[in-house]
Amino acid sequence: MTTVQSDATTRYSEAAIEPDEKVPAIHVWRDFSATPAQLFRAHTDPELYAQWIGPDGVGADITHWDARDGGSWSYTARGSDGREEFKTSFHGCFHTVREDRIVQTFTWDGMPDGVSLETLTFEDLGDGRTRLHAVSLCDSFEDRDAWLRSGMEVGVNDGYAAIDRLLEEGAL
Repeated sequence: MTTVQSDATTRYSEAAIEPDEKVPAIHVWRDFSATPAQLFRAHTDPELYAQWIGPDGVGADITHWDARDGGSWSYTARGSDGREEFKTSFHGCFHTVREDRIVQTFTWDGMPDGVSLETLTFEDLGDGRTRLHAVSLCDSFEDRDAWLRSGMEVGVNDGYAAIDRLLEEGAL
C-alpha cells in the first residue's frame, strides 16, 4: 500500500482515498470549486450537512448538532442498500471548529468501541478552488482496513458530488 502525497499540481475531481502506511489512518483528498468558507459551512451547518452526507438514496436525520469547540453531534441515516431498508446512527464530538480546520471524533453506533479521530483541513488553492484533506485515525490497522473494505468510497464520492450540486444551485 502506498500513501498518496498531495501536491499543488495534482487535481482531485473525485476523492482520492488512501491508507497511511505508518499509522492506522485513511487520507481523503478532494478539490471543490468553492471557497474554504463554503466547505466549512457544508460541514458545520446541520441543514446543509443532512443534504449531502452519505451515499445517494440515504437520508440523514440530524438528532443533535452543536458545531463549536467542545460541542457534539449525532445523526441517523435511513435508506436502502438495494436489498433491504436500514436505519443506523453515528455520533461524535467536535474538538476544534474553525474555518480552515475541523477536528472531531466519529463513531458508528453499531461499533461503539471503534472511535476515529478525524481532522479536516480546507486549503485555498488560489484559483477559486479549495482542497479538502480529511484524515481519519482509527483504533487499529484492522479497523482501518475494515473501513476501506466497507465500500466507503461510494458514500464519500456520492456525498462530495452532492456538495458540488449544492454549490451549483447556490445553496452554499
